[in-house]
Amino acid sequence: MEFLININIAWPEAMSDEEIREISVAERQRAAEFAEQGALVRMWRVPGRRENWGLWRAGDPTEMHDVISSLPAWSYMQVQVIPLADHPIDPVHR
Repeated sequence: MEFLININIAWPEAMSDEEIREISVAERQRAAEFAEQGALVRMWRVPGRRENWGLWRAGDPTEMHDVISSLPAWSYMQVQVIPLADHPIDPVHR
């Protein structure tokens, strides 16, 4: 099952730059693991924001929640999850 996911990160003002760097490094490492496992298919940055859109895969919505909530920056994220269904005129399926 595929999901289009929008992630916005809002760091607390009191958080130090060092803490943000540490979480960001851990976040990139975790995302790389998900990419290797096939859970993270594609990711796009929104220019000028701490925001991204990604195409993710999981067996079902509960598994997707477990994947996203395991990200190191989870506590600082606003997440929008859009489950995707096949479309009959999708060029991939023609």
